[in-house]
Order: sequence, then C-alpha cells, then structure tokens
Amino acid sequence: MPATPMTPDPSLTEAERARILAKAALFAPPPATLPDGRRDLVGLSREDLAAEMAAIGEKPFRAKQLWHWIYHQGVTDFARMSSIAKPLQARLAERFVVGRPEVAAVQTSADETRKWLFRFRDGQQVETVYIPDPEEDRGAVCISTQVGCTLSCRFCHTGTQRLVRNLSAAEIVGQFMAARDAYGEWPSPKDERPRLLSTIVVMGMGEPLYNYENVARALRIVMDHEGIGLSRRRITLSTSGVVPMMDRCGRELGVNLAVSLHAVTDELRDEIVPLNRKYPIAELLAACRRYPGASNARRITFEYVMLRGVNDSEAEARELVRLIRGIPAKVNLIPFNPWPGSPYRTSTPEAVRRFAEIVNEAGYASPIRRPRGRDILAACGQLRTESERGRRKPAAA
Repeated sequence: MPATPMTPDPSLTEAERARILAKAALFAPPPATLPDGRRDLVGLSREDLAAEMAAIGEKPFRAKQLWHWIYHQGVTDFARMSSIAKPLQARLAERFVVGRPEVAAVQTSADETRKWLFRFRDGQQVETVYIPDPEEDRGAVCISTQVGCTLSCRFCHTGTQRLVRNLSAAEIVGQFMAARDAYGEWPSPKDERPRLLSTIVVMGMGEPLYNYENVARALRIVMDHEGIGLSRRRITLSTSGVVPMMDRCGRELGVNLAVSLHAVTDELRDEIVPLNRKYPIAELLAACRRYPGASNARRITFEYVMLRGVNDSEAEARELVRLIRGIPAKVNLIPFNPWPGSPYRTSTPEAVRRFAEIVNEAGYASPIRRPRGRDILAACGQLRTESERGRRKPAAA
C-alpha cells in the first residue's frame, strides 16, 4: 500500500507530527485508481509493483520486466512490451494503465525554454519547464510538487496561488517522463545521441519538503539504475527552509540541496519568506551545516533573488558571506523576474555585479543566473496556474 503523502519523521515533536498529519489529510492527492477500476502503475515502488503482480498470480520477475519497460524504455502501451506474452499483455491492459499527465498547453520561449501546462485526472494543473543549457547539448527539467503553494513568498508568482493539493509520486515523476516523450529521449539501440534532459531541479510549483513522501518516492524511481537512471548528483531539490525535513532528505535521498534564502536578516526574511517565522535563519543555516554529503565537491546552493532597494546592498552581501562562512556553498544570484501585480523591481545590473563581486572575493562562487523563458512566464518565480478554482474540499470525518 502506498505511503501517506506526509508520513511524519519519528524525530519530529508531537506538535509537528500533528500539523503534518492534518495537512496530509487536507492536501492529499487523489487515489491512483481510475474511475474504471484500473490502477496506474507509474509511481509504484518496486515492492508495490511486485505486490500487484503477485495479486494476479504472476511471479516477481514480471515486475522487473514492467519496471524496465515503463521507466527505461518509456513504453505506455502493454501491447508494445515485446518480452511479455500477448495473453498477459491483455490481462495487464484490463487491470492497469501506464499513465502520463495530459498536456493542456505548451509554450516555447525565444530562448528555447519550453513550458508545459500539465493537467491531471482530477482536472488540477501544474507547470513544468525545460531549460536548455546554451553552452552544452543538455538542460534541466524543473518539476513541480504541489498544485499551488502554501508559503506565500512575496516575490514569487506561485506564492499568490493558494495550495490546492500535493502531487502524487506518479504525477511528479510523470512530468519528467512526459518531457522525455516530447523530446524523444527514451533509449534506443540505434540512438547514441547525448540526453538533452540530463538534470532535474525540484524547483517548480510548491514546497517539496511539505510533500516529502511523494517526492522521495518519485526521486527514488528517477535514480533507480534499472529505470530512468539519473544520478543523485544530477538532481537538486530546492526548499525554502523546512528545517525538520532537511536532515531526513539528506539522509534518505542524498540529492543536491538548494536553499531559497533571499535575505540576511530575520526581519526582512520574515516579510518576504514567511516560513522564516517558523524556522529562522540561524536554524536554517544550522540544518545546512548538518546536511549529509555537503562538501566542496557537492556544495549547497543558496538562492538569492535580487530585489531593488530591498536586499541588494553591499552591506547585505557582506552579511551573507558572514552567515554562510564554513558551509561548502555557492550563491546563485537571481535577477527578479517580474510578473503581473508584483510590488518589486529587478536590481540594477550594477548592484547585482557588485553583490556578486563581494561574494566571489570571499571565496564563494556567485554566478548571476541568466533569466530564461521570461517571455512565456517560465522563469524562476513566475510559475502559476488557475487550479485554485477547483480546490478540493476535505473529506468528512
């Protein structure tokens, strides 16, 4: 049986456990069973897939075969799974599906950034972005983990959309699989081209660590060497600072960590990243120092959106250096990407350059992120859908 969307970590306090369970009940994704009774196999763990095969009288090796076809070959039609006999193909098709999110819309930017609006079976929608690297023949898929967001960061367009629900593991990994479909990136014996979709950044809509169980299940599928097979070094999870879950993420997944910092004082961060009121900067940075696997070879990325006259002074650059001293880190400076109704402006190029110089001089890489996909609202902080119109009500007790 699949795990609940937010199974509490035993190390959490009773109050934290209660909050997580209450949120899970309200924002849980819909069941994986279709109205016609068939079960979606995407998103199941290896153990769950083996259990489904055992339930129809098949041996464990069938699960291994299906895993290969679903995640290594990207096949959605049982009739195309040539290593499975036709009678079993028909039985599987009667009971199961290999799903994908529906492509409701797709846009391509002038800089080749592509944005999909994916619609799920209950009508909810999220946006997913592919960001090509202009200097290399590859790029990153930015995936979402929730419909909407609960954090309400003031500079983020997604934060203006209230949280509707968590995404399931199938809906999370399905975004990457659908992107592979679009680019024809599933392996072929005759195709030796390098993979364009070589990296995943969990930086789309939502706070991943408030949907940890489903995110973890999806990323384990992505990292499975007999399936999609992406290395954990090619996956970066971004959090606004859900401190109690950061240790668990590092211990269980070991993926790269990015932290949305954006301010160097609690007073300002309380205002622009309200989660800071629960987990202030000192607690957040302590969790970063504890993060398993952090080293000079695998640095924590601090994301810092540059807001004109708000957080972009030279004094704040020096305070940032002081705060992160001793943490293997780099600082991504993100020029603010405007969106309709935003109260902020982008820092001047001179302010961004000087901020970067101060951080670099202290020994920290400080690249200035080149805005991508602005013309289609696909840049950092610009993702948003209208799915709140169909927000699900909690089931009666």
